[in-house]
Amino acid sequence: MDRQKLTKRAHDLDVTVWVGKSGIESVVDELDDQLTDRELVKVKFLRAARAGSSTDEKAAELADRVSADLVETRGHTAVLYR
Repeated sequence: MDRQKLTKRAHDLDVTVWVGKSGIESVVDELDDQLTDRELVKVKFLRAARAGSSTDEKAAELADRVSADLVETRGHTAVLYR
C-alpha cells in the first residue's frame, strides 16, 4: 500500500501507544502485538520520552525495533505500519 493511502487511513485512528519516561523499551512488545492485530498504529511520544532527541529519531528507532515502516510523523505522533 502506498504512503498516501496509509496516511489517509491513519487520519481517523486514535493513539493507542504512548511512549513516556520509560522510553521505547517499555512499549516494544505492546506495539509489536498491536501491529500484528491492526497493521497500522499511532504512537505518541511524550516530552519525557524524547529527552533531547527528535520525534523522527525516536520513531525511526522504534519502527526498526518492531520491524515496521514509519509512515509519517506529525508533531509528536508517529504512524507505524506492518
